[in-house]
Amino acid sequence: MNIRLTKLKDTDAEALLAFEYENRDFFETMVPGRGDEYYNLIEFLKRHEALLTEQNLGISHFYLIKDDNDNILGRMNMVNLDKQRHGVLGYRVGQAYTGKGIATKALQLLIKEAIALGIKQLHAKTTNHNLPSQKVLQKNGFHYEKTELVPFVMNGEKVKFVYYKWVSNKKAG
Repeated sequence: MNIRLTKLKDTDAEALLAFEYENRDFFETMVPGRGDEYYNLIEFLKRHEALLTEQNLGISHFYLIKDDNDNILGRMNMVNLDKQRHGVLGYRVGQAYTGKGIATKALQLLIKEAIALGIKQLHAKTTNHNLPSQKVLQKNGFHYEKTELVPFVMNGEKVKFVYYKWVSNKKAG
């Protein structure tokens, strides 16, 4: 399957909300939930606008993972970019698209974007039971940093955050 990353636009809001809503239960098995308010159209549009403002200021970059038919398969973000060009990676792939290498391919594309933008480091975290996410990070040059000592309860299970870091060894082109 061919995929591409597209920068988040204002016109993506409703399709993105539908994607998030459709995958809500699946996502919440791996990461803490966002709460019911997140899925309210008016609230979602406000948050979407705030993301676009961050993107316009250059402190965050938001991408959608799309197929050739413009369907949203997932999303990837680089947020909280500081003056040293260090930031935080976030991503999620819809349930119907897991296990197909899409997250790995999308992260490869995102790293190319990061290098082009002069980003020097990206930090990522996932939960200790989300082994597929850990594998995606490792396949793309992220190195294990640490596991949180104190667990938290998610969906009735004790889990810990696992932290990774990617460091660019290339100069922006």
